Amino acid sequence: MTGYIELEDKTRFNGVSFGAGTSVSGEVVFNTGMVGYPESLTDPSYKGQILVLTYPLIGNYGVPADERDSFGLSRHFESDKIQASGLIIADYSPDYSHWKAAKSLSEWLKEHNIPAIHGVDTRALTKKLREKGVMLGKLTVSNKDAPIDDPNKRNLVAEVSVKKKIVYNEKGSRKILLVDCGVKNSIIRNLAERNCTVIRVPWDYDFTRETFDGMVISNGPGDPKMCRETIRNVASAMKLEMPIFGICLGNQILALAAGGDTYKLKYGHRGQNQPCSNIQTKRCYITSQNHGFAVNMKKMPSGWEESFINANDGTNEGLRHRNKPFFSVQFHPEATPGPVDAGFLFDEFLGMMK
Repeated sequence: MTGYIELEDKTRFNGVSFGAGTSVSGEVVFNTGMVGYPESLTDPSYKGQILVLTYPLIGNYGVPADERDSFGLSRHFESDKIQASGLIIADYSPDYSHWKAAKSLSEWLKEHNIPAIHGVDTRALTKKLREKGVMLGKLTVSNKDAPIDDPNKRNLVAEVSVKKKIVYNEKGSRKILLVDCGVKNSIIRNLAERNCTVIRVPWDYDFTRETFDGMVISNGPGDPKMCRETIRNVASAMKLEMPIFGICLGNQILALAAGGDTYKLKYGHRGQNQPCSNIQTKRCYITSQNHGFAVNMKKMPSGWEESFINANDGTNEGLRHRNKPFFSVQFHPEATPGPVDAGFLFDEFLGMMK
């Protein structure tokens, strides 16, 4: 079957379908990573988005089986399903080769009813998104049209968060309350492997009835200002002055809970090769990222300082309170996919606990 991606300005790129025979709409974004499509596609932060991969050859190592670790988490996927609405690539490789591969990318997409097209000039499409900014669009397969819809008008976090509390590693030495705004499995694993009991709660959960030693605010999709209940609950938790660690969307929510502000980036940061500089040490880390909003440092109240900046565009990549045990980063220290150089931040968070 044939298919095409049409942007809101009526620009159209034709291609050939290799996913489900359905059509979707959403926010069209690009990812600059060379590998990691199983992890990226299952990242809840991509909810409501049509993903364009800038690396041309996709599918050559297939898709692994859904193996589970000792905590019951998927080893190779970041959630229990594909979260992106659709996929656009240049060249699809139907013949895959990897010792852990269980199926082709095409088979996996069809299982999850996700449309995808290849044969697209992704270089031209990405250049347009860089020049014009992120745009809405529709991915149409076999003339099954879908009206263009803006996912940012929905509370996407509520769509991907768990509906009830889940506890991992119950015999851990410390209790971490994890506010699930669309958390990746690897964040849970990083905490559980450090001998923590992880109490995963919904985005709007009233945690005043819980006892815990520290809080993690997870990554997630969409506009952070839609998470009003989360912002209010985090503001209440800050009064307790216990350690709080925000990741990605968690960086933005922590800023909003502190009285700051956020704004939408022109085209966001998505990939495993984003350079971030530590303000104090000047050391630069190559990080994994997936976000479309950022913190406005000019609107942060007194007591807060910037800890990391993006070395490409100077936007905020981390916050820290000068006197209280609160900090956050805009990038993903858990990686998957990408470099694990920033994994020490989990240890730094646990070191804040008494």
